[in-house]
Amino acid sequence: MSATLSPTARTRITRHRERGSDDRTDLFAIIREALVCHVGLVRDGDPVVLPSIHAADPEGPDEGGTLYLHGSVAAPWLLQAPGQTLCVTFTLVDAAVLARAAFSHSMNYRSAVVYGAARCVDDADERDRALRLIVDHVVPGRSATLRANNRKELAATTVVAVPLAEASVKARAGGPNDEPEDVATGAWAGVVPLSVRAGEVVSDHDGPIPEDVRRRLADW
Repeated sequence: MSATLSPTARTRITRHRERGSDDRTDLFAIIREALVCHVGLVRDGDPVVLPSIHAADPEGPDEGGTLYLHGSVAAPWLLQAPGQTLCVTFTLVDAAVLARAAFSHSMNYRSAVVYGAARCVDDADERDRALRLIVDHVVPGRSATLRANNRKELAATTVVAVPLAEASVKARAGGPNDEPEDVATGAWAGVVPLSVRAGEVVSDHDGPIPEDVRRRLADW
């Protein structure tokens, strides 16, 4: 697998190219940190964009690694996804950038866009690994503490894989980019940091919080 991203006509950044990254490590870092992705496809002739939980396997069987998505076997978008080219996006918002002019307001962010032909994961071993990766994406290590999926649960779940070969990464950092005449007005400008933060855990019973959850809380 190449350590760099090779832009295509669909992933080439045309505006603020200096914010782009061709480092594949940055792609996987964004995918790991994003709890939810948005999947774009054509369903019954209409464009549809839906949120989904996901997981990525850098060593997966597809070119560039594999992105896994899952859901109910009755979900129309999953029924129609195999064979289609999906557009999957990931966005992390790090700060609101408040400038002196409305036009100059922005956000600090890290984002990725992936294009790839989806395939249905039918192999039992790959399917099991994908479902474990999706659980561990939310709380790393949690799948090892759970019972195995049973036949009924597996029969009710569809897993779709998307190659990670065709992707782009873009990020913004820093403060406002105000024009000199706007700075001269003396108006306030600044950056408001934003982050995901965990609240107090609500246990479903009186037992101690498991170590895998404690580790994840430390991340948040």
